[in-house]
Amino acid sequence: MQMTTEELKPASPIPSQRSFGETATLVVIVLILLLMGAIAALVDFENPRRLTHGGLQAASAAVAESSPFDGIELYAQGAIVVDLESGSTLYEKNADAQLPLASLTKVALALIVAEVFSPDETVTLPRGVSLSGAPANSSLREQWRVQDIVDYTLVSSSNSGANLLAKLAEERVRTLYPGSPEGDAVLWRMKELSRELGLRNTYFLNVSGLDASETLSGAYGSARDMAVLFGFAASERPPFFARTANSDVRLADADGGVEAFAHNTNEALGSLPGLVMGKTGFTDLAGGNLAIVFEVEPEHLVAAVVLSSSRSGRFNDIEALVQKTREHFTDGERVTR
Repeated sequence: MQMTTEELKPASPIPSQRSFGETATLVVIVLILLLMGAIAALVDFENPRRLTHGGLQAASAAVAESSPFDGIELYAQGAIVVDLESGSTLYEKNADAQLPLASLTKVALALIVAEVFSPDETVTLPRGVSLSGAPANSSLREQWRVQDIVDYTLVSSSNSGANLLAKLAEERVRTLYPGSPEGDAVLWRMKELSRELGLRNTYFLNVSGLDASETLSGAYGSARDMAVLFGFAASERPPFFARTANSDVRLADADGGVEAFAHNTNEALGSLPGLVMGKTGFTDLAGGNLAIVFEVEPEHLVAAVVLSSSRSGRFNDIEALVQKTREHFTDGERVTR
């Protein structure tokens, strides 16, 4: 059979040329796809609504690396900031160290009082006991709303007020908890509450937190424990602690004829926007303590605690933590928007 000129041409060079061209085309396509993927990844990183689970973790890590809390310096030996909505810890410094609590103890006391009294219930004070500053030998027995006694005790950080509340609540706690020890029922219940809340480093020796001796504090706990306690108080009994966010509290007895005045021991009040509740504490052993709950936005609560700072340093510490917390959530809004 006779072949044409075209059939006699070598067949191998043409496939080789096609193979080279196809390979080059594929390389170009792959490079384009890789470039597009890189661009998409960058866009996704800037738009976390499209992030995958892995991408979200990467974005979170990037935010964490540039946390507003980086480099913060505190006087406090123990401190913590907890987002009470998510339960996440935003900042901590020796947060589990067991340290003297001083008057932060009074928040636990107030929670026990709230278990056995309604806020508007009126009680008669023992003879010789006065919220108004009347002479101790006065025959007048003052009558006050339970809420007013709690406000006076917490706002002015009154140790005598704490002892009064414990005395008033003793019988009712004994009735509610028949197994509680006579004479120490309120203190016993405070210890039980700390156990129920999982406050592993917290222990109460008295109801006020006042130093029991030169070497023994009236109560011990950790910054993490106090964040839990204050978070519980703010969520379960918000009206009971609301006036701790006020600078001054003027109170009147049940008849309106006797007045008492309490000045807030929290000197940082004016620098704590969104404050929901707070409590100071100071003793020789504890140094300066301060724990607060505040809103970063409506109904979004955060707890901040500083323990074993100085008398004035605790206020600077809390102000710094609040400022950094707000920066954290501002940065977070930019990331999640």
